[in-house]
Amino acid sequence: MARKPHPAVAGIDPKALAEFQSGLRRRYTDEQILAELRASAERLGRSPTMKEFAADPEAAMHPQTVIEHFGTWNAAKRAAGLLPRRFATRQELCERLRLLGEELGRTPTAQDIRERRGTMPSASLYWHTFGSLANALKEAGFDVAVGEERLDRALQQGCELSLRLGRLPKFADWQAARRADPTLLTEWQVYRLFDARRGAWAAFQFLVRERLTAAGHQVSAGGAVRAGSA
Repeated sequence: MARKPHPAVAGIDPKALAEFQSGLRRRYTDEQILAELRASAERLGRSPTMKEFAADPEAAMHPQTVIEHFGTWNAAKRAAGLLPRRFATRQELCERLRLLGEELGRTPTAQDIRERRGTMPSASLYWHTFGSLANALKEAGFDVAVGEERLDRALQQGCELSLRLGRLPKFADWQAARRADPTLLTEWQVYRLFDARRGAWAAFQFLVRERLTAAGHQVSAGGAVRAGSA
């Protein structure tokens, strides 16, 4: 047997209630609500759930107010530029990378993503979804080398840097060159091509020397490089 509503509840005028709710919604603009969501994400360090937002002592409103404005919690988070933590699609993840690339004016790195914790999906989410951040960047339309293609690019860049320096590049040389030219792979990307094991940089220098020699350049035992006539 269904319970009868309390007389006070049963006596509420639906029209008056609707007007009251409309007045509550008008207390906040959409942009104020989106700003609150972004601020909460910054404090939390990730995109907030409804429960986390309700528990945020600095949040100025209840999650239900957010939902009344935007229809659903996830719709509000998307409007705020925050991806739903469990329902991000591959397309949404790629779009976030493209937007970040436009903001930076270059291909985003894992460090760029970490620095935007709370407003960007985590690097680990990209890894789990695409297999690697490089794969995600490639799918998002960036010119990113993967696998053997990345090694070939590293060696080509290594040869070009060697010819400019007049010697095989050391780790510090590569760091300095990368600061001046962000199109270079990072020194750690090169390092990881050799599983970051001991002697990895020497292995890279060896392959650079082999490629330089094959192209007709001279490389001494000490690593000095002299451009050939080829």
